[in-house]
Amino acid sequence: MHQALLIPEVLLEIFSHVTEEPPESSTGVTTGVVSLSQKSLAALATICKAFYEPAMDLLWSEINISESLLGCVTRLHPLIYRGGGLWNWAVGVRPLSVDEAHQFLRHSARIRSLIMLSNRLLHLFSDIPVMLYDFPRLMSLTISTRYLNFLLSHTLHRHHLATVDEDIQPIVTRFAALERLRIFTPDTINAVDSTADALFRISDVVRLCKQLVTLSCPLFDWAAWTHISNLSTLTRVDVGDTLTDATPPSPLERDITNFSPFSNVTALSFLLHGAAYAITVMQRSQFPSLKEFRLDVRVLSSPEAEQLFRALSKCKACETLEKILVYSLRHEHNDPQTNSLSVIPYLLCFTQLRTLDLACYDLCINLDDVILLEAMSAWPHMRNLEIEDSRFDYSPITFRGIFTMLRLCPQLDTLNISIDTTTVDIDPDVEPAQHTSLRILRLNTPGHQIPNAEALAHIIFSCLPRINRVDGYVESKWDEVNMHLKSLKDAALHATGAASNT
Repeated sequence: MHQALLIPEVLLEIFSHVTEEPPESSTGVTTGVVSLSQKSLAALATICKAFYEPAMDLLWSEINISESLLGCVTRLHPLIYRGGGLWNWAVGVRPLSVDEAHQFLRHSARIRSLIMLSNRLLHLFSDIPVMLYDFPRLMSLTISTRYLNFLLSHTLHRHHLATVDEDIQPIVTRFAALERLRIFTPDTINAVDSTADALFRISDVVRLCKQLVTLSCPLFDWAAWTHISNLSTLTRVDVGDTLTDATPPSPLERDITNFSPFSNVTALSFLLHGAAYAITVMQRSQFPSLKEFRLDVRVLSSPEAEQLFRALSKCKACETLEKILVYSLRHEHNDPQTNSLSVIPYLLCFTQLRTLDLACYDLCINLDDVILLEAMSAWPHMRNLEIEDSRFDYSPITFRGIFTMLRLCPQLDTLNISIDTTTVDIDPDVEPAQHTSLRILRLNTPGHQIPNAEALAHIIFSCLPRINRVDGYVESKWDEVNMHLKSLKDAALHATGAASNT
């Protein structure tokens, strides 16, 4: 054997290419089906002693707990790998014993990425003492809240980390090096007590992590927010899931102190039923490195929206924030005229903004030509501007306002906005300035038909050469415009072809 193959770094580089399977082969081990890369790595591990350690490290680096680790248990191996890959092989199977737990954890020290989501296997771990679990090299953990009890000691949950004594010190060490944590809540958790219990367990795990880079999980309490606000390693936080179908279980304490700056967090998102939780976080936080903010909320009133955007404007991200996305669902009982909001002034401070997507169907976002021009003057780097609100019967934005705005944002690629098409207030033969970057145009307009369809098509053809069609809330409204636009495009293409043949 060549001497180069005795160098661990060389072997790891060679073996890493073994794991690069074509998409149709990358099935992984989930239902007793062994992928091609796993078979290859297993074969390499048996060739010689020099290959064993690096091949095994790669073989076990990314594991779904549902099958792979359980396959190490002698009693379960034939059920998993000789049962035709049946997904329900664990039905009626008794839990692991303490001795079998050691078999289960035989390769745990090699695991870097671990997935624990399959609830159908939950009963197999009910008799194993929590302190047996140990994944010393674990960097990424994706877990269901139902498994958290098996990773936390009972005393830890009861005290919520009030003190760190000898009994829970191994647990603290176990999570200290974790970089990526994703926690999911099963849809079956509906009871208030279960929701609150899951909240505390989630918060306990979060507070045990000392080197998190990314965090994605349901709601957690303010002590956990305080903890992560001090993590210099943290770059992304995504909060919210099925727990948000009900009132957030985390209390909004009146005496919450301001969190330390999230110094390196660049992305922050919330998926919630109501906006109060997100507003509280934003009002007490600074995000000096924030580039992306997203809020998906079922209910967002005008007062809440104003609090949210005011807090966002004060979070010290004026020179960094590039993307803002805020979505709320439509509620027919709300009157848009009473939910009017002047949101743009709060966002003018974000001079690096490149994407603004507001789909607030409960709110009437006050936008006209003057405000639009002011906004584009503040956002010269804008590439995607999408503003959808509940005002369907009237729009004060005109074609002249849009084309004036386009001159200020030469990089704009996507525009989705409401417009007044009752009058054509520009003449493309007199004002032929072209915008060559815009590719996607979605114009929402009141009324059942668009007058002056041929004139509008001529304007779009002359001034927006990359636009092939216009879309809107009601696609059929733009059929006539798109028909004329296609005719103009076809005629221009024919003329170009004829000229090239002469």
